[in-house]
Amino acid sequence: MPREGKARVLTEPEFNRIVRLQKTNRHAARNTALLFMSFGLGLRAKELAALSIADVLLPCNELKSTINLTSDKTKGGKQRHVYLSSTKVIPALSSYLTDKKRYSDHEPLFLSQKGGRFSPNSLQMLFARMYRDAGLDGASSHSGRRTFATRLIERGVDIKAVSRLMGHSTISMTAEYVEDNPERLKKIAEVAI
Repeated sequence: MPREGKARVLTEPEFNRIVRLQKTNRHAARNTALLFMSFGLGLRAKELAALSIADVLLPCNELKSTINLTSDKTKGGKQRHVYLSSTKVIPALSSYLTDKKRYSDHEPLFLSQKGGRFSPNSLQMLFARMYRDAGLDGASSHSGRRTFATRLIERGVDIKAVSRLMGHSTISMTAEYVEDNPERLKKIAEVAI
């Protein structure tokens, strides 16, 4: 369990459950793309809300391989790159864009129910509703980000690379995001000697 005040890290079955549940939602393609971009790219709600069509699509309507998060879109005002290379994120985002059909380059990537840009707060509330509907207590819009960092570290990715992907200025900040997995710690302890 996460320490008090920290967003819950989801297991793979929990993530799959919330995605299945969202596929029955009126905004299935949008919500599924939001979940995959949160969990697969480690994006904050503020960053997701700030994205425009031109941030993810080339003029020929193909997905970009790199999303350039400009300083006005990030926390702390630091530019960073997010790599659209995940074989799970790409289909979810492509499906959403296909479902969306009509758009202009400067239109928000994710439209609210009213047809405008999400504010960071309204997107946080949407994530909270999705988690609540899936019965995932303790999850928030930051759960995708924490799960992203935790899974990468569990798979052996060095913390410096994870820190860079998350846009953190220090490795110690990234370390705060990673949830200790007792099973992982047990396996590490087995090979100590």
